Amino acid sequence: SGTAGELLLRALEDLSELDFKKFRDALAHGALRGRGRLPWGRLQKADWIETKNLMVDAYGEEAALDVAIAVFERLQLRHAAAELRESRERGYRRSYKRAVQRAYSHIKDPNARVGDAVSLNARYSQLVIVNKPRDEEQRKHELVAVGRRHAELMKEQASSSIVVGDLFKPGPDGWTPREVVLLGAAGAGKTMTARKIMLDWASDKLFGEFDYVFYIHCREGDLLSSRASLADLIAQRCPGSSPPVAEVLGQPERLLFIIDGFDELRCSLDQPRSELCSQPAEQRPVDVVLRSLLHRRLLPESSLLVTSRPAALRGLGACLACERYAEILGFSEAGREEYFHRFFESAEQAAAAFQLVRGNETLFTMCAVPVVCWIVCTVTKQQLGRAGGLVRSPKTTTGIYVLYLSALLRSLRGRPRRGVPGVLRGLSCLAAGGVCRQRVLFEEEEVRGYALDRGEALPLLLNEHLFQKDISCVSTYSFVHLSFQEFFAALFYLLEDQGGSRDPPAGPPRDVRELLESYGSSRNSFVLTVRFLFGLSNEERRRELEEETGCKITRGITQELLAWLQNSQRTALALLLQETAVIRELEVCHCLYELQDERAVAAALAPFTGVQLRGLELGRFDQTVLSFSVRNFPGLESLDLGHCSFPWDGPEAQRGQQPAEGKLSPIHPLCQALEASGCALKQLRLDRCRLTGACCGALASVLGTQPTLTELDLAGNEELGDGGVTLLCEGLRRGGCQLQTLR
Repeated sequence: SGTAGELLLRALEDLSELDFKKFRDALAHGALRGRGRLPWGRLQKADWIETKNLMVDAYGEEAALDVAIAVFERLQLRHAAAELRESRERGYRRSYKRAVQRAYSHIKDPNARVGDAVSLNARYSQLVIVNKPRDEEQRKHELVAVGRRHAELMKEQASSSIVVGDLFKPGPDGWTPREVVLLGAAGAGKTMTARKIMLDWASDKLFGEFDYVFYIHCREGDLLSSRASLADLIAQRCPGSSPPVAEVLGQPERLLFIIDGFDELRCSLDQPRSELCSQPAEQRPVDVVLRSLLHRRLLPESSLLVTSRPAALRGLGACLACERYAEILGFSEAGREEYFHRFFESAEQAAAAFQLVRGNETLFTMCAVPVVCWIVCTVTKQQLGRAGGLVRSPKTTTGIYVLYLSALLRSLRGRPRRGVPGVLRGLSCLAAGGVCRQRVLFEEEEVRGYALDRGEALPLLLNEHLFQKDISCVSTYSFVHLSFQEFFAALFYLLEDQGGSRDPPAGPPRDVRELLESYGSSRNSFVLTVRFLFGLSNEERRRELEEETGCKITRGITQELLAWLQNSQRTALALLLQETAVIRELEVCHCLYELQDERAVAAALAPFTGVQLRGLELGRFDQTVLSFSVRNFPGLESLDLGHCSFPWDGPEAQRGQQPAEGKLSPIHPLCQALEASGCALKQLRLDRCRLTGACCGALASVLGTQPTLTELDLAGNEELGDGGVTLLCEGLRRGGCQLQTLR
């Protein structure tokens, strides 16, 4: 350990008297690779310390080491050269780790005052990560922002959960992966996990097999238009004016590159391999350097950890033959409670906030997604500080975001608020254009073009990013999270024009029909935007927004949305055959749930007679959403949930057990909704849903209220048990059994 000068002194002290004399002679008379020679008169009688000082004064500390290594090699003192090189590299590695610790030990909370930061170790909570391959069907059901896969874990997922430290460990076959992909929906915690890996590695808690770990976010590849080499990128991340990049690259098998946000890489991945680079010193556009790393043309012996949303997995697979996939599911129930305790300043405050949120099952379930948990904690903390506390817990995603926006606007107290409507129109126009073009980063000039400046816009969900470009830095902006951008994109279609405000540049057409048509052809890009459209059409949400923002929100869009929703579920064949329509997509229920208007939902469902959602994993939030539609569906005649699963996340689930006797089963909310709807079911299919005896009480209660039921399919549910079947039979008898088909 020690400074470069101390390393040089120790190397000189280890030389024999003859070698030390030859060393001084070479400094005075030899070729020093372009460095100036030192006067022999000062070197002739110099001791180790004096020689070291002369070299440092003449060359600087780092360059003095370069000169010493070059002289050792010229004098055939290979062992001394190698030892100095290794000592220098070890010392630099410690210096780099200290720099990483400083850079990654704290995070900027978007709500914090300028200069305030939060300790990453104090805030970070354990996430559930599963290690298993994903098939085409699973990828098809990628969930955005508040995705349903993050609500609970199935028994198989719980049994296959891993920790971050396992990502590069050998598999069952003994093979150690070099390419690992860490998947997660938007807001699942991928970037936070990547930053925690950097901090834990630098603190010697993780991945000790790697000498260096470098973090690269794909946004940098989008914004750096200048040419750079991988060596340049590494040097930019290293402390000091002349880091030993050659030594760092000398053992590529000891390097780990974390490439964060692959889904944000906008460049084409199918360009010819001849355009890729293979040498770390090759100057290319940064996106080419990143693609060369991913294609394994550049430093193929190094290891890669790539984070991505599942929607981009197909593109990633086209360039990277990944050896291990893992997926972040979010927080378990215990993880959510841990996060609350880490977020709040006192244990009493944390307990009070957690109880408030835990009491609202829907809201608590959504907190399985880290970004939603953060929003809820932020809003709850602000509400707890006011008289009456959290008066009304928001039920929907839209409700949470409206409450959060309201809290941000209230933070502007003391500043002029007359400009807020114009700022919101600019933000919504910026957001909608970004969603349509699938962009998350905006140049400073573009942001200013929307009448947004630092003083007004940054407190309203815009983050500033600084990126190196040539010899200067450029400012870019993004919404705090993609889901916030989609919230403002929905607002774009609902804000009415008001006179007296500066017109922003032309954005996308403010035509809801065009947006809905785009959703039909590219659903991954617009799922949340459309959900927020339904949520913002709710009369209470609209009134809240108008009061808080001073903006006028368009009325009368609900009927247009519901008509579109109805048409989206009518297949051409069903129309041709004049068959009654059935709901075939869970997303319909998500949209109706955001609307939270029971009369409008019942009217929207009136043309339908059934729900057919087969092969889905219905987490608790999905069940809540589905139950809301079923409760307002008096015309429901057929419910087909075959091959669906109903996981839960109570303590028993974490241990792989069934709910204890007396506790609600996972299917209980749906059964309650069926009873409350007053529907006359004719067909109920729950085949191969892995139902257990714990579900039979709630299901028997439903059967006892359905005398019209003629078909019941429970095939493949082998864990119902004799007691469960007895309960079902009793329920059928109470309902005046009219079954014609029983499986």
